[in-house]
Amino acid sequence: MQRIALNSLIKWKLSEFRKPLVVQGARQVGKTWLLKEFGKTEFKKMVYVNFEYETELQDLFVKDLRIPRIIAALEAFSGITIRPEDTLIIFDEIQAASRGLTSLKYFNEDAPEYFVVASDSLLGVNLHNKVSFPVGKVSFLDVYPMNFYEFLLAAGETGLARILEEKNWDILDVFTEKFKEFLRYYLYVGGMPEVVAQFAKNRNWEIIRQKQLDILTTYERDFSKYAPYELVPRLNMVWQNIPAQLAKENKKFVYGVMKEGARAKDFELAIQWLVDSGILLKTHRISKPEMPLIAYQDLSVFKLFFNDIGLLAAKSGLDLKTVVLGNFLFTEYKGAFAEQFVMQQLKANEPDYIGYWTNERSTSEVDFVIQNEGEIIPIEVKSSENTKAKSFKLFCEKFKPQYAIRTSLSNFRKEEWMTNVPLYIIGSYF
Repeated sequence: MQRIALNSLIKWKLSEFRKPLVVQGARQVGKTWLLKEFGKTEFKKMVYVNFEYETELQDLFVKDLRIPRIIAALEAFSGITIRPEDTLIIFDEIQAASRGLTSLKYFNEDAPEYFVVASDSLLGVNLHNKVSFPVGKVSFLDVYPMNFYEFLLAAGETGLARILEEKNWDILDVFTEKFKEFLRYYLYVGGMPEVVAQFAKNRNWEIIRQKQLDILTTYERDFSKYAPYELVPRLNMVWQNIPAQLAKENKKFVYGVMKEGARAKDFELAIQWLVDSGILLKTHRISKPEMPLIAYQDLSVFKLFFNDIGLLAAKSGLDLKTVVLGNFLFTEYKGAFAEQFVMQQLKANEPDYIGYWTNERSTSEVDFVIQNEGEIIPIEVKSSENTKAKSFKLFCEKFKPQYAIRTSLSNFRKEEWMTNVPLYIIGSYF
């Protein structure tokens, strides 16, 4: 299995200004595999500690934060002699160790020669709980579910993946049906590495769905295990309601869809917990497409998406016919899966900002507006071959963006005012 994030880890290793690295992302997105693969391929030795499992080491940093003592304890635990020049130290689930995050400050200041990476599945949640954090003393790497390009590589479709990697848009039409076939698979399977590995192994759909349900169960158990007790019922209500929210024609999150009379103040903390944990993705309405977009966001109006489209498929109870019945998955649920797919691919690319636009009366909408490398780019998502987009054209006529993207199942083509980008290349287009 190949992950793009491995290249980022190699760049970190070679950086002259390297700091301890914190790898963050939701559970099950492949952080542990990624770090171990990095250790196996780029270092002679690796010391791996998972603080959730190795409970006897959870107090490793409590007595003091002297690096020589910590290194000696790690050597005793692992039986490995740690040398700065050839050993990778991995602190997995570092949030489970008291003062674990704080220790990274001292690795940075007192022993920068060591290669130290840490992972935290609930970093955003912990920071909001006022956990001490070494600001300015660490670097960050976000890990997301596998994007469509990585999915193709895992499935053995290296030729299709190479087209995306090399941006050979002039030969796309020859492989349209093949791309659409694997796009349908991806919309059902998603990008969770364990699920993708099962697809690549034997395409056993029953096991694939069970693995997705197991991940959903893991997330739900985390609500009870890590969230404040009084927040758990509201977490569950938001979580259970996301498919219904995305099935609406207007996918703006509406509290009343969840519960009659529900108000923002009743659920905003629950929503923020789910976003901070990486389980949900959030995008805000912007009032105008000007730099920087964050200055024009409306915090009270937003959309919520799952972190993975395969989990949305499982949570929605979609069965195997979504794979075998042509474009059914694209056209059902009012384009919910097409928008979820685009959001997931854009998020993995980490643009500077992802939002969406509506006019003041909400009579016109553009599905995504991103800020990327100094450009503001509107993106309209169409779930079928029908590519009429009145709101999108009005937006472009009014604001005159330099680049405008419409993504659909239609072939790649450039027009005077916009470019039509097939859904299956949107994650590799920028």
